[in-house]
Amino acid sequence: MSSAVTVRPAPRRGWRADSFTGVRVIVWLVTAGVVLTPLAAMVALAVQGDQFALLGSEDVVVAARNSVVTSLASAIGAVAVGTYLAIVLDHTDLRGRAALRLFALSPMFIPPFVGAIAWLGVFGPTMGVNRVWSDGFGAPLWNIYGADGIIFLLTVHSYPLAYLIIGAALRRIPSDLEQAARIAGASGVGALRDVTIPLLRPALVASFTLTFVSNLADFGIPAIIGLPERYYTLATLIYRSIQSGTVAAPLSVVSTIGVALLAMAVVAALLDARVNRQHTELDSTAVVRHRLDLAGARLPLSALTWLAALAITVLPIVALATQAVLPAPGVPLAWEHLTLDNFGRALGLRSTQVGVRNSLMLAGLAAAICAVLGLLVGLVTTRTRARGNALLNGLAILPQAIPGTVIAVGWLIVAPTLGLFNTPWLILVAYVMAFLALVVQAVSAPLRGIPVTLEEAARASGATQTRALFDIALRLAIPAAVTGGAMVFLTAVRELTISALLRSPGTQTLGVAIFDLQQAGNYNASSALSLLVTIVGLLGIALLAGRERN
Repeated sequence: MSSAVTVRPAPRRGWRADSFTGVRVIVWLVTAGVVLTPLAAMVALAVQGDQFALLGSEDVVVAARNSVVTSLASAIGAVAVGTYLAIVLDHTDLRGRAALRLFALSPMFIPPFVGAIAWLGVFGPTMGVNRVWSDGFGAPLWNIYGADGIIFLLTVHSYPLAYLIIGAALRRIPSDLEQAARIAGASGVGALRDVTIPLLRPALVASFTLTFVSNLADFGIPAIIGLPERYYTLATLIYRSIQSGTVAAPLSVVSTIGVALLAMAVVAALLDARVNRQHTELDSTAVVRHRLDLAGARLPLSALTWLAALAITVLPIVALATQAVLPAPGVPLAWEHLTLDNFGRALGLRSTQVGVRNSLMLAGLAAAICAVLGLLVGLVTTRTRARGNALLNGLAILPQAIPGTVIAVGWLIVAPTLGLFNTPWLILVAYVMAFLALVVQAVSAPLRGIPVTLEEAARASGATQTRALFDIALRLAIPAAVTGGAMVFLTAVRELTISALLRSPGTQTLGVAIFDLQQAGNYNASSALSLLVTIVGLLGIALLAGRERN
């Protein structure tokens, strides 16, 4: 007597989203609400307010020109420096590459506005290098205030991002292409110039686009370095329009300027997308890599690169520490002048205490919300099949390409309608929008790497589709979500642009407290707080890096 055997077909790769619909709908609604609501409100108010004639006013034209000039110059500089570092650190036999890489990346871990305060201690009119130079030659070597100082600082704080993008692309290029060029008679430098550099074009454009958009709306550096010289950018012009109280219909004005910034960011993103569609895929999985032999240039090139990296890393931190332990600007550095009063005075201010409390609370909540929402977005987009997955993923990472100034303006417009005006929760939702992409990108790669057979085994054991997703994929991706949440916390706790534009009485953050001290002329107290923020940030990154290695 034979028995019928039912053979079930093997499930296709990836689960259908039928039993996951409820979670998916909630994720869609929350993500779209957080990202699209402020942007739509800003565009709508700009159209209804009919303030587009404002874009032709002298103030806006000058600020726009300044923004484009400083962003364009600094993005070019960042790409140039990033390309150089990628080549010498990842493609040559330069001495001490591993340690040098850590020093070269250090500006990435220091908030730009803190970096501006630190470099003021080096090249301020009567500070650091300029004081010594003036004693010998009667005039400062270089006054960091103004456009050139903004370009320099934006370059310093954006080249690490360019290096990371270009370096990753460089490591994917098969080195045997250069070897073939060498066999055909090209020199090492010639092969690098004619073969490798052209293949880096998509990475060069991507790094240029990201740094240009980021620098376009940076607030801290232009505010600290540009405002004393009355050098306005669009970001500082928006801040002045909101804070001055002298502009008629300020929300309409700033929404119009915000739309202009958003348009610039969109154009840059479209350019990046167009270039990336044209790039060539190279298979580098089985290629033995050969580093370029610098020969006689190895020692001098190593020395120059080390000197520049140490100057960029050590000089501002030493200047910051020096100002933090001196009683007032311009006081000579001597043992009898050293004091810790600046730390006590800065930490004793109520504005500082409120700022620290708000920053810790808002950064912690933003990290938790982004970790949960980013994990669910990653789970929906990588482990289910649905037509809208790519759109949901793009929506979640869209704010990464939107200037922080635009994000702040959008939420400032919708705040009264949502009951968030003059509350710290306004800053919180803006943080969630701005930093959600950090978690989504952190969890997407490990989720895609989880074999679908694990979920199939759970289904075969009787688990529902939703239970399998949560018990297998979700649990395995939680460490990545925690890491992404930690990055959100470290970023948000030191943030300035969004906080400065959305501040209200009692809702100032630590970054705003430091900025206010600097603007009030309390330079030594602001240096003391900035030094503490720098140390805590570097320690946090070190702990996070140690956790990743383990």
